[in-house]
Amino acid sequence: MSEIIKAEAFVLSKIDYGDTSKVANIFTDEVGKISVIIKGARSPKSKFGVVIDPLNHIRVVFYNKESRDLQLVSDAETINYFPRIKEDIEKLRYSYAVLELINKLIPEHEPNRKLFNAIEKILSRVNASNEEPSVTFGRFFLFFLKEIGFELQLDKCPLCGKNDFQKAGTYYSFDKGVICGNCKEKISFNFEVKKELFNYLRCLITNNSAESSNENIFLSALKLMEDHLKYHIPGFKGIDSLTIL
Repeated sequence: MSEIIKAEAFVLSKIDYGDTSKVANIFTDEVGKISVIIKGARSPKSKFGVVIDPLNHIRVVFYNKESRDLQLVSDAETINYFPRIKEDIEKLRYSYAVLELINKLIPEHEPNRKLFNAIEKILSRVNASNEEPSVTFGRFFLFFLKEIGFELQLDKCPLCGKNDFQKAGTYYSFDKGVICGNCKEKISFNFEVKKELFNYLRCLITNNSAESSNENIFLSALKLMEDHLKYHIPGFKGIDSLTIL
Protein backbone atom coordinates (compact mmCIF):
# COMPACT_ATOMS: atom_id res chain seq x y z
CA MET A 1 0.00 0.00 0.00
CA SER A 2 1.31 3.44 -0.96
CA GLU A 3 1.60 6.28 1.53
CA ILE A 4 1.35 9.88 0.37
CA ILE A 5 4.28 11.86 1.78
CA LYS A 6 4.81 15.61 1.67
CA ALA A 7 8.41 16.61 2.33
CA GLU A 8 11.16 19.09 1.70
CA ALA A 9 14.09 17.75 -0.30
CA PHE A 10 17.36 18.54 -2.02
CA VAL A 11 17.76 17.15 -5.52
CA LEU A 12 21.04 15.21 -5.66
CA SER A 13 21.05 13.94 -9.24
CA LYS A 14 18.75 13.37 -12.21
CA ILE A 15 18.88 11.17 -15.34
CA ASP A 16 16.61 10.42 -18.30
CA TYR A 17 14.38 7.38 -17.95
CA GLY A 18 12.52 5.83 -20.86
CA ASP A 19 11.20 8.10 -23.59
CA THR A 20 9.47 10.75 -21.50
CA SER A 21 10.41 10.45 -17.81
CA LYS A 22 13.28 11.25 -15.50
CA VAL A 23 14.60 9.56 -12.37
CA ALA A 24 16.12 11.58 -9.55
CA ASN A 25 17.83 10.92 -6.27
CA ILE A 26 16.57 13.27 -3.58
CA PHE A 27 17.42 13.72 0.09
CA THR A 28 14.27 14.45 2.09
CA ASP A 29 13.70 15.67 5.60
CA GLU A 30 11.05 13.00 6.21
CA VAL A 31 12.39 9.69 4.83
CA GLY A 32 16.01 10.41 3.97
CA LYS A 33 17.49 9.61 0.57
CA ILE A 34 15.18 8.02 -1.99
CA SER A 35 14.89 7.57 -5.75
CA VAL A 36 11.85 9.06 -7.47
CA ILE A 37 10.41 8.96 -10.96
CA ILE A 38 8.92 12.06 -12.58
CA LYS A 39 6.68 10.86 -15.38
CA GLY A 40 6.55 13.09 -18.44
CA ALA A 41 9.37 15.28 -17.08
CA ARG A 42 11.12 15.43 -20.46
CA SER A 43 8.13 17.04 -22.11
CA PRO A 44 8.38 20.84 -22.63
CA LYS A 45 4.95 21.08 -21.01
CA SER A 46 6.04 19.37 -17.78
CA LYS A 47 5.80 21.61 -14.73
CA PHE A 48 8.16 19.38 -12.75
CA GLY A 49 11.06 19.00 -15.20
CA VAL A 50 12.81 22.19 -14.10
CA VAL A 51 11.72 22.04 -10.46
CA ILE A 52 13.35 18.66 -9.82
CA ASP A 53 16.82 19.69 -10.90
CA PRO A 54 20.14 19.05 -9.09
CA LEU A 55 20.86 21.54 -6.26
CA ASN A 56 17.26 22.70 -5.99
CA HIS A 57 15.62 22.84 -2.58
CA ILE A 58 12.04 21.75 -3.19
CA ARG A 59 8.74 20.73 -1.67
CA VAL A 60 7.68 17.41 -3.08
CA VAL A 61 4.68 15.10 -2.81
CA PHE A 62 5.19 11.44 -3.69
CA TYR A 63 3.63 8.05 -3.28
CA ASN A 64 5.94 6.09 -1.01
CA LYS A 65 5.96 2.30 -1.08
CA GLU A 66 8.87 0.60 0.70
CA SER A 67 8.81 -2.44 -1.60
CA ARG A 68 9.26 -0.21 -4.66
CA ASP A 69 12.65 1.12 -5.85
CA LEU A 70 11.21 4.24 -7.48
CA GLN A 71 8.67 6.44 -5.72
CA LEU A 72 6.21 8.33 -7.95
CA VAL A 73 6.21 12.14 -7.71
CA SER A 74 2.76 13.71 -7.88
CA ASP A 75 3.64 17.34 -7.16
CA ALA A 76 6.68 19.55 -6.64
CA GLU A 77 7.56 23.20 -6.22
CA THR A 78 10.79 25.15 -5.80
CA ILE A 79 11.79 26.63 -2.45
CA ASN A 80 15.25 27.82 -3.53
CA TYR A 81 17.27 27.20 -6.68
CA PHE A 82 20.43 29.05 -5.48
CA PRO A 83 20.90 31.33 -8.53
CA ARG A 84 24.32 32.69 -7.53
CA ILE A 85 25.72 29.16 -7.28
CA LYS A 86 24.54 28.31 -10.78
CA GLU A 87 26.18 31.44 -12.18
CA ASP A 88 29.62 30.72 -10.68
CA ILE A 89 31.65 27.68 -11.74
CA GLU A 90 33.63 27.50 -8.46
CA LYS A 91 30.51 27.73 -6.32
CA LEU A 92 28.91 25.08 -8.53
CA ARG A 93 31.85 22.66 -8.20
CA TYR A 94 31.86 22.70 -4.43
CA SER A 95 28.07 22.63 -4.15
CA TYR A 96 27.96 19.54 -6.36
CA ALA A 97 30.64 18.04 -4.12
CA VAL A 98 28.27 18.43 -1.16
CA LEU A 99 25.53 16.60 -3.07
CA GLU A 100 27.96 13.90 -4.19
CA LEU A 101 28.97 13.05 -0.62
CA ILE A 102 25.30 12.60 0.30
CA ASN A 103 24.50 10.65 -2.86
CA LYS A 104 27.47 8.27 -2.53
CA LEU A 105 27.73 7.71 1.20
CA ILE A 106 24.35 8.13 2.86
CA PRO A 107 22.16 4.98 2.82
CA GLU A 108 18.62 5.19 1.50
CA HIS A 109 15.61 5.52 3.79
CA GLU A 110 17.58 6.86 6.78
CA PRO A 111 16.20 10.28 7.81
CA ASN A 112 18.77 12.69 9.24
CA ARG A 113 17.32 16.10 10.02
CA LYS A 114 20.67 17.41 11.29
CA LEU A 115 22.34 16.57 7.99
CA PHE A 116 19.38 17.93 6.02
CA ASN A 117 19.64 21.26 7.88
CA ALA A 118 23.41 21.31 7.29
CA ILE A 119 22.90 20.98 3.53
CA GLU A 120 20.46 23.88 3.56
CA LYS A 121 22.87 25.98 5.63
CA ILE A 122 25.94 25.24 3.51
CA LEU A 123 24.25 25.79 0.13
CA SER A 124 22.70 29.03 1.38
CA ARG A 125 26.12 30.12 2.62
CA VAL A 126 27.84 29.31 -0.68
CA ASN A 127 25.04 31.10 -2.56
CA ALA A 128 25.08 34.27 -0.46
CA SER A 129 28.59 34.55 1.02
CA ASN A 130 31.77 36.06 -0.34
CA GLU A 131 33.79 33.40 1.48
CA GLU A 132 35.76 31.20 -0.91
CA PRO A 133 33.54 28.19 -1.73
CA SER A 134 36.51 25.89 -1.12
CA VAL A 135 36.64 27.10 2.49
CA THR A 136 32.89 26.73 2.96
CA PHE A 137 33.02 23.22 1.52
CA GLY A 138 35.90 22.34 3.86
CA ARG A 139 33.72 23.26 6.82
CA PHE A 140 30.94 21.01 5.53
CA PHE A 141 33.32 18.13 4.79
CA LEU A 142 34.60 18.13 8.38
CA PHE A 143 31.03 18.21 9.70
CA PHE A 144 30.07 15.38 7.34
CA LEU A 145 32.95 13.19 8.50
CA LYS A 146 31.84 13.67 12.09
CA GLU A 147 28.20 12.98 11.26
CA ILE A 148 28.93 9.63 9.58
CA GLY A 149 31.25 8.51 12.38
CA PHE A 150 34.70 9.21 10.90
CA GLU A 151 35.59 12.53 12.54
CA LEU A 152 39.10 13.92 12.17
CA GLN A 153 40.59 13.81 15.67
CA LEU A 154 42.63 16.99 16.07
CA ASP A 155 42.26 17.75 19.79
CA LYS A 156 45.19 15.92 21.39
CA CYS A 157 47.81 13.27 20.80
CA PRO A 158 46.29 9.91 21.84
CA LEU A 159 49.67 8.63 23.03
CA CYS A 160 50.80 11.40 25.40
CA GLY A 161 47.75 13.67 25.69
CA LYS A 162 49.67 16.67 24.34
CA ASN A 163 47.45 19.36 22.80
CA ASP A 164 50.09 21.94 21.81
CA PHE A 165 51.22 21.05 18.30
CA GLN A 166 53.03 24.24 17.36
CA LYS A 167 56.64 23.29 18.16
CA ALA A 168 57.46 19.62 17.63
CA GLY A 169 55.51 19.03 14.41
CA THR A 170 52.21 17.29 13.77
CA TYR A 171 51.33 14.03 12.05
CA TYR A 172 48.09 12.19 11.37
CA SER A 173 47.16 8.53 11.74
CA PHE A 174 43.87 7.50 10.14
CA ASP A 175 43.42 5.04 13.01
CA LYS A 176 44.49 7.16 15.98
CA GLY A 177 44.15 10.79 14.93
CA VAL A 178 46.63 13.63 15.36
CA ILE A 179 50.10 12.59 16.58
CA CYS A 180 52.60 15.01 18.10
CA GLY A 181 56.19 15.15 16.89
CA ASN A 182 57.49 13.62 20.14
CA CYS A 183 55.41 10.47 19.59
CA LYS A 184 55.74 10.01 15.83
CA GLU A 185 58.42 7.31 16.23
CA LYS A 186 56.10 5.25 18.43
CA ILE A 187 53.38 4.73 15.84
CA SER A 188 53.01 4.68 12.07
CA PHE A 189 51.35 7.76 10.61
CA ASN A 190 49.70 8.45 7.25
CA PHE A 191 50.07 12.20 6.84
CA GLU A 192 52.41 14.98 7.87
CA VAL A 193 50.33 17.96 8.97
CA LYS A 194 52.36 21.14 8.71
CA LYS A 195 51.64 24.05 11.02
CA GLU A 196 49.70 26.12 8.48
CA LEU A 197 47.54 23.15 7.52
CA PHE A 198 46.81 22.29 11.15
CA ASN A 199 45.82 25.90 11.89
CA TYR A 200 43.62 25.95 8.78
CA LEU A 201 41.77 22.80 9.88
CA ARG A 202 41.24 24.25 13.34
CA CYS A 203 39.78 27.42 11.76
CA LEU A 204 37.34 25.32 9.76
CA ILE A 205 36.26 23.34 12.81
CA THR A 206 35.79 26.42 15.01
CA ASN A 207 34.11 28.40 12.18
CA ASN A 208 36.79 31.10 12.33
CA SER A 209 38.03 32.96 9.28
CA ALA A 210 40.33 30.95 7.03
CA GLU A 211 40.57 33.39 4.14
CA SER A 212 44.30 33.99 4.63
CA SER A 213 45.13 30.40 3.71
CA ASN A 214 46.32 29.73 0.17
CA GLU A 215 45.00 27.21 -2.34
CA ASN A 216 47.79 24.71 -1.61
CA ILE A 217 46.69 24.55 2.01
CA PHE A 218 43.12 23.86 0.98
CA LEU A 219 44.22 21.15 -1.43
CA SER A 220 46.29 19.53 1.33
CA ALA A 221 43.28 19.67 3.68
CA LEU A 222 41.04 18.15 1.00
CA LYS A 223 43.54 15.35 0.37
CA LEU A 224 43.76 14.59 4.09
CA MET A 225 39.96 14.42 4.41
CA GLU A 226 39.51 12.38 1.23
CA ASP A 227 42.29 9.94 2.16
CA HIS A 228 40.86 9.63 5.67
CA LEU A 229 37.49 8.72 4.18
CA LYS A 230 39.01 6.31 1.64
CA TYR A 231 40.81 4.54 4.48
CA HIS A 232 37.62 4.02 6.48
CA ILE A 233 35.35 3.38 3.48
CA PRO A 234 37.39 1.37 0.93
CA GLY A 235 34.69 1.68 -1.74
CA PHE A 236 34.96 5.48 -1.72
CA LYS A 237 37.25 6.65 -4.54
CA GLY A 238 37.14 10.41 -4.03
CA ILE A 239 34.94 13.34 -5.00
CA ASP A 240 34.43 13.36 -8.76
CA SER A 241 32.71 16.77 -8.85
CA LEU A 242 35.93 18.57 -7.95
CA THR A 243 37.77 17.14 -10.96
CA ILE A 244 35.05 16.99 -13.65
CA LEU A 245 33.75 20.56 -13.73
